[in-house]
Amino acid sequence: MAFIHDNFMLKNETGKKLYHEYAKDMPIYDYHCHLDPKLIAENKRFKNITEIWLGGDHYKWRAMRSTGISEEYITGNKSDFEKFEAFCATMPYCIGNPLYHWSHMELKMYFGIEDTICPENAKTIWEKANKVIEGEAFNVRTLIKESNVAMICTTDDLIDTLEHHRAIKEDKSFQTKVLPALRPDKLLNIDKDGFADYMKKLSDIVGFDVKDVKSLLAAVENRVDFFHENGARLSDHALDTVFFEEYTEEEIASVLEKALSGETLTALETAKYKSFVLVELGKMYKKRDWAQQYHIGALRNNNTRMFNKMGADIGFDSINDELVARPLSKLMDTLDREDNLPKTILYNLNGRDNDVIGTMLGNFQGETNGVMKIQFGSGWWFNDQKDGMEKQMISLANLSLLRKFVGMLTDSRSFISYPRHDYFRRILCSLLGKWVEEGEVPEDYALLGQMVKEISYLNAVKYFNM
Repeated sequence: MAFIHDNFMLKNETGKKLYHEYAKDMPIYDYHCHLDPKLIAENKRFKNITEIWLGGDHYKWRAMRSTGISEEYITGNKSDFEKFEAFCATMPYCIGNPLYHWSHMELKMYFGIEDTICPENAKTIWEKANKVIEGEAFNVRTLIKESNVAMICTTDDLIDTLEHHRAIKEDKSFQTKVLPALRPDKLLNIDKDGFADYMKKLSDIVGFDVKDVKSLLAAVENRVDFFHENGARLSDHALDTVFFEEYTEEEIASVLEKALSGETLTALETAKYKSFVLVELGKMYKKRDWAQQYHIGALRNNNTRMFNKMGADIGFDSINDELVARPLSKLMDTLDREDNLPKTILYNLNGRDNDVIGTMLGNFQGETNGVMKIQFGSGWWFNDQKDGMEKQMISLANLSLLRKFVGMLTDSRSFISYPRHDYFRRILCSLLGKWVEEGEVPEDYALLGQMVKEISYLNAVKYFNM
């Protein structure tokens, strides 16, 4: 039997039935990813498997570095085949790591290859995969279509023109919706180099000077409206550290003036400004019936030498251990006091915080047309694996409502990451099957089958209303 087979990860008969009859064929609603809309608009083709499989994938890069492989075989100047060969040499050491599962699932789904990934098979896999890639049908849009993807939400900066999203929408031959999601991190990063320059760029795109709090809010509202007009109903925030400090309008005016003039801010001033911006954005989202996402707990760019050499997002990030409950509660409560808290998805990178997030949900639920307003996001980044997904779902079930969960997302830059949805569905069905077979849940397939469909796809459709 091939390693990746029909019942892969399905550990009980109930789970097999739930997966094959209810989960397997549901469409994919990928409401958070980092795909480049330009590549979708241009219907990108790839020159070989290294470009599509290893390019930009910091999960694979981290594993290769851990194996002791030189950087020249990862992000350096070695040939594509040499890089691919080095990755294949890494795979036998990845047993127990989700990469071992994902990589074999990707090979089977997109290339029809069932060979075990190892140095001995590298050349064979290279040749088989590249033969598929050379085919006329192997392009970005075909990959999306064959993955049964109904919706993609990309991650887009506040000043993005969204021209590629409009081009995709205008092409009626492509049925998958590709919509923007606002990522306004640069607006919040008042303490980072380049903030004043970014405000100048924002001024240019809205057509008036951003010089004080009033003009800043007018500019941001202008851009939120622009995103809304282009189909956005979702934002995303990288809250590496959760913060909230009480502030006055006068304090924010002073802090912004200092930042625009190039003065250094204190940590307290920075936190006050960021708190203010998150609250004002939340109000804008609520008014337009958007959802916001808070990705909590990353400790980024730990390796200064490699950051100076290569920049961000190349595999040198880890889990933070700062406390989140009190500042998160204050932030959400400030918005909720006057009913300005929008639909919100909370993701924690530190698995320690599962129950913190699981209980935080119940503090701020509200009437939202039958959907659970505050969501516990799926196991994210370092938790995007079997144990992490199960722990997140168990906490959600114990402390809130698993059946109302909006389910999986890829959070990926790769066009062949969609097997992660299948992986999630297998884990979900196996978990429910375990509960059935241990007598904790009735063997009611009408009940559980509908639950699986909802978590796999239907809840997201209803929640985001796009």
